[in-house]
Amino acid sequence: MPKYDRATLIKAVIVSVVLHIALITMLFFGDFSSQTKPKKATSVASEVKPIQATVVDASKLQQAIDKIKKQKADDKATEKKRIQAIEKRAADAKKRRAREEARIKKLEKQRKKKEQEKRNADKAAKASAAKAAKAEKVRKQKEQEKQKAEDAAAAARSKRLKAEAAAKKADDLRKKQQAERKRREKAAAEKAAQEKLLAEQMAAEMAARNQARKQQMMTEIQRYAALITNVIDQNMINDRSTMEGKSCKLMISLAPSGFVTQARVVSGDTVVCEAAKRAVYKAGTLPVSKDPEVFKQMRNIDVTVVPEF
Repeated sequence: MPKYDRATLIKAVIVSVVLHIALITMLFFGDFSSQTKPKKATSVASEVKPIQATVVDASKLQQAIDKIKKQKADDKATEKKRIQAIEKRAADAKKRRAREEARIKKLEKQRKKKEQEKRNADKAAKASAAKAAKAEKVRKQKEQEKQKAEDAAAAARSKRLKAEAAAKKADDLRKKQQAERKRREKAAAEKAAQEKLLAEQMAAEMAARNQARKQQMMTEIQRYAALITNVIDQNMINDRSTMEGKSCKLMISLAPSGFVTQARVVSGDTVVCEAAKRAVYKAGTLPVSKDPEVFKQMRNIDVTVVPEF
């Protein structure tokens, strides 16, 4: 490969740059409405050649190159300074953080020391208080023992006097209780006799009332049975040829309103019983007592039907 000196290479670079600039100018300002003529292209090339000879200045090119190198060196130095500044800030922050951590550790150590000192002081205070309390307890115990001895002597005297008084009081109370017991026994016997007499009187009166009530209820039931029989007779169709001298006993179940819920044959002539049942259901509602106790007894009532002619 042939070797070229530096000046030759610089000239070649300048020529190449000028050619490119001229070409770009022609492309930008040229008229492309008509076909490109070969002569113009040749004239442009011929016009460029003199530029290669007259415009190129090696010293200016060297200055441009040096300027570029200087700019790069300046940029590199600036970047280096920036990095160094960042590193310095990081180092300063690390130092500050280390100082802060050391300060916190120191404060924590001081706090723990104070806490320990406080615990020791509290412990000493408690020990002192315990010692004082123990001494006070011993003093009070001695005072209590002395007081107990005095109280025991006084109690013995008081106990003796109380025992004498209690013995007398017990004897008086025993006599009083005996008298009170006899009085209560007498009063209880009198009261029991009175209560027995009153109970007998009340039982007799209650029995009489129950009997009277029962008799009244039976009379009421009989009365309503007669009324029910009368209603059946009014609604019954009689036939002398088949019913004369015959009868029927029915069990009729009633609601509180008197409504017939059921009529059952207990005994009697079939013809009479059928006619009687038809009469009961025809009536639908039969007379009943408004008295709950009376109705309870006649809820299911027996009636005997005897046809009359």
